[in-house]
Amino acid sequence: MSNVNRQRSLFGFIVAGAIALLVIVIFGFYWIFAKSPVNVITSNSQPGAAIFVSKLAPAMVSLLVNPDRLQTLDGKGELSQLKTSLLAKSGIDYKQDIQPWLGNEITLAVTTEDMDRDLENGKQPGYLMALATNNSKASQEFVELLFSKRVLAGTNLAVEQYEGVKLLYEDSQPQQEGLAGAVVNNFVLFANDRKVLRDAINNVQAPDLNLTSSPRYQKATEKLPKGSVAAAFLNLPTVAQWQGLELPQATYDSEIIALSLNPKGLLAETSFLSSSATVPPSQLLTKPVKALQYIPASAGLAISASDLSNLNDSNLAQLWAQVKTAISGSKTDVISRLVQPLADIEKSKGINLKEDIFSWVKGEYAIALLPREGQINPDWIFVVEKIEGVPEGISRLDAIATANGLSSSSFNLGEQKIFAWTDLIATTKSDTKDRPSYNIAAKVQAVHTTLDNYEIFASNLETIDEVLTIKKNSLVDNPSFQNSIAAIPQPNQGYVYLDWKTSQPLLERQLPILKLIEIFGKPFFSNLRSLTISTYNSDTESLKGGVFLQFYE
Repeated sequence: MSNVNRQRSLFGFIVAGAIALLVIVIFGFYWIFAKSPVNVITSNSQPGAAIFVSKLAPAMVSLLVNPDRLQTLDGKGELSQLKTSLLAKSGIDYKQDIQPWLGNEITLAVTTEDMDRDLENGKQPGYLMALATNNSKASQEFVELLFSKRVLAGTNLAVEQYEGVKLLYEDSQPQQEGLAGAVVNNFVLFANDRKVLRDAINNVQAPDLNLTSSPRYQKATEKLPKGSVAAAFLNLPTVAQWQGLELPQATYDSEIIALSLNPKGLLAETSFLSSSATVPPSQLLTKPVKALQYIPASAGLAISASDLSNLNDSNLAQLWAQVKTAISGSKTDVISRLVQPLADIEKSKGINLKEDIFSWVKGEYAIALLPREGQINPDWIFVVEKIEGVPEGISRLDAIATANGLSSSSFNLGEQKIFAWTDLIATTKSDTKDRPSYNIAAKVQAVHTTLDNYEIFASNLETIDEVLTIKKNSLVDNPSFQNSIAAIPQPNQGYVYLDWKTSQPLLERQLPILKLIEIFGKPFFSNLRSLTISTYNSDTESLKGGVFLQFYE
C-alpha cells in the first residue's frame, strides 16, 4: 500500500470511528438516563469548536459530553472494543494517551466542499475533527506521539509554525491528502490537509469568518434546548452544492438538530430557518385528535392532525418540496415510496387525493396503515370529522366510484349500516350440463360508515369490523403511543407515529437500502420500538419539529 493510501485510510478510519463513537455514546446515554439517576446534563450549551469552522461550511456535528461517562454501563464492551479498534492502526492506547486530557466535546465538520476550488481535479472536501482538551500539555504530547508513530509506519513528517501555532502533518504529494494535527486553545484539531488547519486558525483570529459570527447560526443556536447531548448544524444550500444537488425551492437555508434525553427515549429536535417570512404554520393542537380513537392499536403507521385542505399551502409543504429534492438527488421523489400504498389507492381507485378528498377535510382526521401477516399490501383506515362540507365530499366519492364501474350499495353489519364500493363479477357453475348457471360475486374495493361525528373509510370489511369492535384497544390507549406523544411539546400540528416492529417489513419492501442500514445499526434498530414525528412552531421564519425515538427497556 502506498503512503497516500495509508494516509487517506488513517484519517478516514479516524473520522468513521468517531462517527460510530458518537452513535454508540448517544445510544448508551439513553440507557444510563432511563435506568439510573445519573445526571447527564451537559456542561456545554453549544459547540465550542464552532470558532474553528467557517460560516460557509456545509455541516458540523458535535457530541457535547465526554464519552467516558458511559463507561459504567459498558457491560457488553462495545465502547471499549470501539476505542481499541479505532486506534488499532495508530499504536495509541486510549486509556493512557487520550483519556487523561479529553474534555466534553467531540466535533466533526465538513469545512469546505473543495479545498483548492479547482473543478478540474474534482472536489476535495475539507474535514476537521476537534476534541476538547482539559490539559493542553498532555494533548500536545499526544499529537506528537501520534505523528511519531506515523513516521515509524513510513510516512514523512513535516512541522510548520503558522500564526504562532505548531502544525504537524504528513508531507504528501500535491493533490494528495494527509493527516494534519495541532493544539489550538482548548482543542486538539485533526484534518485531512494542513490547509484545513490554517483556515481553522484564521477563523479564530478573524471572528467575522467563523460560524459563531453567522446570523443564521446565532439564530439557530437560540433554538437549542437546554441539556442537549449532541447537536448538528447544516448550511442547506452548501450541503446541496457539496452533494451535487439542486434546490429549486430553497425556502429554508439552514437547519440545526439537537438530541436530548428522555426517560422513555431520545428526542431529536430540529429547526429549519428561513431568511425571509414563510407561510403561516398549520393549525396548532393542544391534544391528540379524537379521530385516533378509531385507529386500532395494531396500526403500523398513523398520521393525525387537523385540516388537510390547506396542506399544499402550508410551511410543511414548502419543507417537503425542498427535502424530497435533496434526498432524491433528482426530480424523482423516492420518498413517495414510503406512502406507496396511498399512491396505489389513488391510481387504482381513480381518485385524486388532493382534489377529491383533501379539499373538503377541514376538521380532524387520522390515516393509518395496518400491515397484515402474509399480505403484501397493508390495509388502510381513513377517519374524518363530519363537519360542514364532508357529506358533499362523501357523495362525490360515491359518484367517482360509480363512474369507475364500481357498484355503490349499503348493508348492515350487525346494527351498523355500511356503505361499500364493489366490483361485481359473474361466475359460472361447473356442474351444470344443460345451460350455463351464473352467480354474482362482489369484490369489495372499499367501505365506509358513520360513527358518532366521524366518517370512517377502510380498505375492506374485516378492517371496518375491527374498528367497530375496538373498544379500549385503540391507538390512543396504546402505552407506546401515549409515551411517545408525552415527549412531544404542545401545542403541535399533529403526529406521525410509526411502530417499528410492525412496519419494518413494509418499510424494507419500499426502501431496500434500509436492510443495509439495519446491518450497521443493529444495536439501534433491534431496540427501537417506535418513532413519532411532529412540528410545533408558531412563527413564520422557522419550522420547528421533533422526532421522538422510543426504545425497549
